[in-house]
Amino acid sequence: MAELVFECVRATAERYSAAPTLTLGLQVSETTGQQIGAIALRCQIRILPQRRRYSADEASRLGDLFGEPSRWGDTLKPMQFAAVSTMVPAFRYRVEVGLPVPCSYDLEVAAGRYFDALDDGEIPLLLLFSGTVFGQGAVGLHVEQVPWHKECSFGLPVRTWREVIDAHFPNSGWLRLHRDTVAALGRFKSRRALPTWDATLEALLAAAGEEVPR
Repeated sequence: MAELVFECVRATAERYSAAPTLTLGLQVSETTGQQIGAIALRCQIRILPQRRRYSADEASRLGDLFGEPSRWGDTLKPMQFAAVSTMVPAFRYRVEVGLPVPCSYDLEVAAGRYFDALDDGEIPLLLLFSGTVFGQGAVGLHVEQVPWHKECSFGLPVRTWREVIDAHFPNSGWLRLHRDTVAALGRFKSRRALPTWDATLEALLAAAGEEVPR
């Protein structure tokens, strides 16, 4: 039986992908020297928010996810980030592959809201592996499963996630609004001949006495 060890060694922002994508550099080792024909690898990626510290500003922005910091002992629970898959090619001893991870900038998605609230440092991730191993031995091809207990941790730099998003949506954020709200904003924008949606929201904030920082 193959003895597999997984390690995430780097994270790279894909600047020319069709959608925001992060590539994790995954090192896969087989410690017995067995020839591996291929691995159909699946990976669940979870965020472990309890494994880092937060500034006062970050804590304030995370209030809608976790509540008041006094409650964080109960509310800081693992969050699902992504479920992805890839094919690991044939190797003996060790190989490195890229694991593409789509990233959402939808601020109603918990992971997107969490990432956006952070200023710097690292995002604690846990990678949980499963899948099918195709081995090559003296009796020919054999198939086995990646054990469910195979996992590894990785600290994703916040700056890398921002590079992913800024490559597609620089200085932008997304809000999902009810269709009637969009229509009402459109009428307000048209009546005042405002050039952009940014200008429309700035005018509403100014009317409410709120300052828009630039």
